[in-house]
Amino acid sequence: MHTDTERCVRAVRSKDARFDGWFFTAVLTTRIYCRPSCPAVPPKAENMTFHPSAAACQQAGFRACKRCRPDTSPGSPEWNARADAVARAMRLIQDGVVDREGVTGLAARLGYSTRQIERQLLAEVGAGPLALARAQRAQTARLLVETTSLPMVEVAFAAGFSSIRTFNDTVREVFALAPGELRTRAATRRGGAAEAALPAVPGVLTLRLPFRAPLNPDNLFGHLAATAVPGVEEWRDGWYRRTLTLPNGHGIVALAPRPDHIACRLSLTDHRDLTFAISVCRRMLDLDADPVAVDDQLRTDPLLAPLVDKAPGRRVPRTVDAAEFAVRAVLGQQVSTAAARTHAARLVTAHGTPVQDPEGGLTHLFPGPGALAAVDPGTLAFPRSRRTTLTTLFGALADGTLRLGPDSDWNEARARLSELPGFGPWTVEVIAMRALGDPDAFLPTDLGIRHAAAGLGLPSTPAALTARAAAWRPWRAYAVQYLWATGDHPINRLPS
Repeated sequence: MHTDTERCVRAVRSKDARFDGWFFTAVLTTRIYCRPSCPAVPPKAENMTFHPSAAACQQAGFRACKRCRPDTSPGSPEWNARADAVARAMRLIQDGVVDREGVTGLAARLGYSTRQIERQLLAEVGAGPLALARAQRAQTARLLVETTSLPMVEVAFAAGFSSIRTFNDTVREVFALAPGELRTRAATRRGGAAEAALPAVPGVLTLRLPFRAPLNPDNLFGHLAATAVPGVEEWRDGWYRRTLTLPNGHGIVALAPRPDHIACRLSLTDHRDLTFAISVCRRMLDLDADPVAVDDQLRTDPLLAPLVDKAPGRRVPRTVDAAEFAVRAVLGQQVSTAAARTHAARLVTAHGTPVQDPEGGLTHLFPGPGALAAVDPGTLAFPRSRRTTLTTLFGALADGTLRLGPDSDWNEARARLSELPGFGPWTVEVIAMRALGDPDAFLPTDLGIRHAAAGLGLPSTPAALTARAAAWRPWRAYAVQYLWATGDHPINRLPS
């Protein structure tokens, strides 16, 4: 979008928050870059240039605006709606892969050379992988500086910097303030309440996750709570809580909907995992979606329009771990939600890693592919065909034959899943929708979808419904949420 100057100027002059994250405005006279909704007086059009990322602005010599804080914008929804190399690279960079594995590791995951990845990112995002990772480190550092009381040395290494000097230099260059000044300004904005910078519980980081409005939390948190695996997930006192398996350790996250943000509380065994933890939580809650674009498209169908108007802003409830969800999808085949939770809880108790949770009832991490591959098939209380499906899946995930994650090519992953025994269209598509994040995944054979379609006057046979749903593309996964919402099921209700 940043190449459409006229459209960008209109968005800046109207301070339209819907475009935050889509592009950034760099002001030639002040050398500052802003989000489109910046509350400052808009500059003259001839003094504005537009960039596709904060990293591109920083690389061009601009520093972040202190009023609109463009580094805290929701991420571009474009990277979640595509599965090409650039989109997959952006998702991996958001997960901190460059910090952990370098540019060579990023390229290896994608199956390209480092030169190809750098060229494609520069052409489309305006910055290479190192510059994008640097911008993300700066954003994470600012978050820790302003919202925690961690010593600056710990902040530097938790944000991914290799030295305190690099941390100080980067923060000064990007924000035109030293780290200590950032912390002082944050305390001043809170009215001098220094204690607000401290976590409510020792060792717990308290964050605010932004999103594009509107956001309907009912089906989002309702789905996560209704399908929660005991020991791994729970709904407690208005918070969805779950354990996280992270690159350097593990963590526990608590998430709760608020009118203008998602409240997030993170307890990590290693603060270097903060970037990854935030990224997977945003992905699970689909916070970088563009609900206006989605809903506008679905409203073109007169039978869907009343559902959208009644409760706009539905998101697709996703997952923090694609391999975990694939296992849970098989466990949930042809059984009730309660039965699927029971099966998953037994697997977790027998093979998951125990954790301590002083604040609640979480007891285990969901077992990883390696642990699941070692499971004795005879201990699985399923019919032989289902045991075969599970053990084949466990082996494929463990040996890398099947790779599921933010770097997955959606069509290739579908083909790999379809080759496994016991994987029909419903299982493949629900994994594509909730684990891989394909916004156009569709479930025409799902019983709930067929009941909803019949009640609305839509075609109820899978072939006819698929043909009708072509008009909903590329947002059919969101149409599924609106159709599911017509039923009386706990997944559609925010728990009390």
